[in-house]
Amino acid sequence: MPHTALKKREFETLSQFRYQLRRFLRFSEQATRRHGITPLQYLLLLHIKGFPGRDWATVGELAERLQAQHHGVVALISRCEARDWVAREQGRTDRREVEVHLTARGERMVGKMAQLHRDELLNLEGGFLLPRLQEPGADREDDLTRGL
Repeated sequence: MPHTALKKREFETLSQFRYQLRRFLRFSEQATRRHGITPLQYLLLLHIKGFPGRDWATVGELAERLQAQHHGVVALISRCEARDWVAREQGRTDRREVEVHLTARGERMVGKMAQLHRDELLNLEGGFLLPRLQEPGADREDDLTRGL
């Protein structure tokens, strides 16, 4: 595939995307800390709650989602376990695996934080919306509620 020089509009688009992404990440960092949870702890809870097809995830799956080392994720899980946000269970199909489940307290925390994050996404002036929200006639809030 030949490399062609980027056009001014492409630079503007990339710049705008990075700006909106950084605004959202800064919001997330501030909002999580204000509510007594670190950004990484929130991401762990979010990835458990949002794991496709089930309400739990393995340590390895969470490491992939967080793009982190396995041992670092184990330490993060331990800190969340100490806050009673998650519980570990032996794997149902593979007893060598560890399943990580949200507790009732973790469900409440991730629900509260996800609501704040969804609302912030809706307020980003249309510059950082999920693709399905940009379809003609799409109900933005309903799609975000289902998508986040």
